[in-house]
Amino acid sequence: MPETSQRLRVWKTYKLFIGGAFPRSESGRVYPVTDPTGAHLANAPRASRKDARDAAAAARKAFGRWSGATAYNRGQILYRIAELLQGRHQQFTDEIAHTEGVTAAQAATQVEAAVDRWIWYAGWADKIHQVLGNPNPVAGPYFNLSTPEPTGTVAILAPQHSSLLGLVSVLAPAIT
Repeated sequence: MPETSQRLRVWKTYKLFIGGAFPRSESGRVYPVTDPTGAHLANAPRASRKDARDAAAAARKAFGRWSGATAYNRGQILYRIAELLQGRHQQFTDEIAHTEGVTAAQAATQVEAAVDRWIWYAGWADKIHQVLGNPNPVAGPYFNLSTPEPTGTVAILAPQHSSLLGLVSVLAPAIT
């Protein structure tokens, strides 16, 4: 069998994450993800309106279970996310350095900051009620209490710079 000197590169094609599954975009469209030099890295799905509706429906379906979980349980889940990210620190560091064109040290700093942010919000999960919920003074023999409650399904747009840290910075407070 002849030996080839150069192998063809197999480009990674990412999928959406909707309702616990990884479907391809309903439209089948993708867009190229490039590094700062313009070299092709992967293909990312271009979600259609139907994909967005499916994601919103899945989020509404999951909302009751997530908001019904105890604050302690939600904090433990967020902490577990931080543990998983810390366990794959080197992989995320390499990916960020390659895709954003930053040094390995800068990428490692971003990953460490993302882990720290998950841990910070995990710690706040069971304390936010005591900090933001309070009695409100009113005239007369009445009690007026405020308590934070989940508002429902929200759409989150992550910043394009600082990909991992930017995503964690907008996602963690929304689900705490």
